[in-house]
Amino acid sequence: MFPAGPPSYSLLRLPLLQLLLLVVQAVGRGLGRASPAGGPLEDVVIERYHIPRACPREVQMGDFVRYHYNGTFEDGKKFDSSYDRNTLVAIVVGVGRLITGMDRGLMGMCVNERRRLIVPPHLGYGSIGLAGLIPPDATLYFDVVLLDVWNKEDTVQVSILLRPPHCPRMVQDGDFVRYHYNGTLLDGTSFDTSYSRGGTYDTYVGSGWLIKGMDQGLLGMCPGERRKIIIPPFLAYGEKGYGTVIPPQASLVFHALLIDVHNPKDTVQLETLELPPGCVRRAVAGDFMRYHYNGSLMDGTLFDSSYSRNHTYNTYIGQGYIIPGMDQGLQGACVGERRRITIPPHLAYGENGTGDKIPGSAVLIFNVHVIDFHNPADVVEIKTLSRPSETCNETTKLGDFVRYHYNCSLLDGTQLFTSHDYGAPQEATLGANKVIEGLDTGLQGMCVGERRQLIVPPHLAHGENGARGVPGSAVLRFEVELVSREDGLPTGYLFVWHEDPPANLFEDMDLNKDGEVPPEEFSTFIKAQVSEGKGRLMPGQDPEKTIGDMFQNQDRNQDGKITVEELKLKSDEDQERVHEEL
Repeated sequence: MFPAGPPSYSLLRLPLLQLLLLVVQAVGRGLGRASPAGGPLEDVVIERYHIPRACPREVQMGDFVRYHYNGTFEDGKKFDSSYDRNTLVAIVVGVGRLITGMDRGLMGMCVNERRRLIVPPHLGYGSIGLAGLIPPDATLYFDVVLLDVWNKEDTVQVSILLRPPHCPRMVQDGDFVRYHYNGTLLDGTSFDTSYSRGGTYDTYVGSGWLIKGMDQGLLGMCPGERRKIIIPPFLAYGEKGYGTVIPPQASLVFHALLIDVHNPKDTVQLETLELPPGCVRRAVAGDFMRYHYNGSLMDGTLFDSSYSRNHTYNTYIGQGYIIPGMDQGLQGACVGERRRITIPPHLAYGENGTGDKIPGSAVLIFNVHVIDFHNPADVVEIKTLSRPSETCNETTKLGDFVRYHYNCSLLDGTQLFTSHDYGAPQEATLGANKVIEGLDTGLQGMCVGERRQLIVPPHLAHGENGARGVPGSAVLRFEVELVSREDGLPTGYLFVWHEDPPANLFEDMDLNKDGEVPPEEFSTFIKAQVSEGKGRLMPGQDPEKTIGDMFQNQDRNQDGKITVEELKLKSDEDQERVHEEL
């Protein structure tokens, strides 16, 4: 586009205006007639030998017109031509500035219409003629093509060719806009286009950077809208024109496509598209968030998508790890929320843009789906869903052996694992590092038959690397039901006595009284203690394996039998170790 003021820079560096084509459609109308007997003409004879299909406007008295012509006599001899001078005629019609025959012959004419006018002498130069050029009483023949028509009462004409269904913002004075345009004269002659330069035309509206007509023609425009803007010369480049491409007194026609619009005072705009029920927590600065997004320019051009990578975007918010507009736009979101975040350039990538997909001064629109978020200081969230009706005197604690059913999912509802797939409850000893820390914590303090919901942050689950089937930095939701609990054993113990052990333990264990205890006697003895309720084995393991491990611990020389010297209670071993250390 070209600047509003006088040209002082090369065309490529000047601000360029968008120009729009006014196509004028002809309505055939004979304004003159020949004498019936072939005598002198009484009026102008008009032959309309080319009439354009579209003629939104016809020449009227007082209009300013621009046209080319060839003037000849009846014998075909040329006496004048605007083409030879390479200069259009630009003049007001119907006010006596032209010969009467031309004034009349131009009436009702359309832009791009071609006419042949036969002007009798009394409507031309009469009996006097024009010295050296037009003899007296000469009939004049003109071939005329009209290229432009306007009136001082004209205003900018705006035609909306395409308006998008969603219009988040309309152009106002002071806004910064990015748009494409094709600029033509009223007859369709192209003088400039932004498309040939591979980039939009970027400028402020209503700040003197554009010609007045374009300042007016862009107002109220939506991103993605297409307009035809027709600008009369006095709101464009006036009587001086511009360089060699825009003649003096030329109406301009612009076909404009608005790419985006913003104001330097704009802030981030938020639009909630979907808000899940039961939002108990909203994201704040310092939270770590996982979210999916589609990122587009204001005209709908997609520049990036996390979905294309089949992976969420994971980052801290409010910490400067992402563009300021996104840092702001993600705060206050709920897990599962879908929101649209519109970010002006000064809170995105500024006037330089980034890469080859985000141009300078681009407004960015992100459609975001929040998968989950947490804070490094978060603890396990525990919510009791149901408790058994009977009185619960004992609850789970560290060391207990528990059996429980569970369903594990992501916060967006994606199912990960369930114990019901295995047909049996999960088993664990609390505090034995057999399950993730958050689940270990969430299972404590439960009654048998109780159901809970546990929200476990990543640092108490599978961390930033995740696990098989679990994404990195994922918050996990568990629904657990405690099936049973048993008191556990102290660390390092495989068997404990409920009462004091027998005074003559080896003698009781040596069933055949031969001074040795083989595996069979040892196993028979331990099983008897368990069945009689005198002691118990470590829960959650195969009793045969546990008894076998106990025998191996006592068979210190590994000869397949236990002697009285080898048999020692673990409590006695621990006491001996204390004395050794002292």
